[in-house]
Amino acid sequence: MERDLVQLPKLPVGDIIVAFVDWIEQYFGWLLDGISAVLGFLIGGLQDLLLAVPAPILTLIAAALVWVVTRRDIKLAGLTALGLLLIWDLHLWNLAMLTLALVLVSTIVALAISIPLGIAAAGNDTINAALRPILDFMQTMPPFVYLIPAVIFFGLGNVPGTIATVVFAMPPALRLTNLGIRQVPIELIEVADAFGSTPQQKLFKVQLPVALPTIMAGVNQCIMLALSMTVIASMIGAGGLGYQVLVGIQRVNIGMGFEAGLAIVIIAIILDRITQSLMPRYYERQ
Repeated sequence: MERDLVQLPKLPVGDIIVAFVDWIEQYFGWLLDGISAVLGFLIGGLQDLLLAVPAPILTLIAAALVWVVTRRDIKLAGLTALGLLLIWDLHLWNLAMLTLALVLVSTIVALAISIPLGIAAAGNDTINAALRPILDFMQTMPPFVYLIPAVIFFGLGNVPGTIATVVFAMPPALRLTNLGIRQVPIELIEVADAFGSTPQQKLFKVQLPVALPTIMAGVNQCIMLALSMTVIASMIGAGGLGYQVLVGIQRVNIGMGFEAGLAIVIIAIILDRITQSLMPRYYERQ
């Protein structure tokens, strides 16, 4: 005879979360509306700016930018032009510009939050200890889970997609900023102290320049994660190439999904090469 299992009382976790969400919307609804308005303005404004420039001209500008930052790598500049012209030829230009706007805004917001927090964590062990489990939680959480609070607080559209992307892309930049500053040789810190440098001078003239390669690696990872989130964010209404991929999956349209995915890859490669090429040029100017 099987024993009846003792049923434990269910903890009201769901009810607590619902009450917490209602409390936030009641007392901080104005703040959420303000964030939504600012992000919507930035995304829409950047998209309009990109679309205001004819595709061939913007392609030439992008190729020239790649040529400059990659130290006159004519092959990479040519491939950049060919890739962007391919996106234009596939009639995906408008969607690509929206995706680029979403990625750039998400990356800027993520870096504006993560780099100062990384600097603070590098200079304070208490802050570092407090941030570590939060970052572990953020990096082990499945990306789809980020969509839930974004939808709850911001509804559907590009703004909640951007919010979810920011949260998803922040941890690498924060960790690598913290790591880069902590890896600055102690001898350099002692020399700066010996010359009577203030904490601000030591940070901006010693620690950040030395840690810049590691920080730029975090920036690169932040951009790549933001691009990887475009398809997932399309599930809550974010537009652009990610939504095109989602529609292709839903309709089992292999061609549509592959073309949009190829356009995302082209944008990712261009942004990756630009960020990787910034560091050598920075040190050549020193």
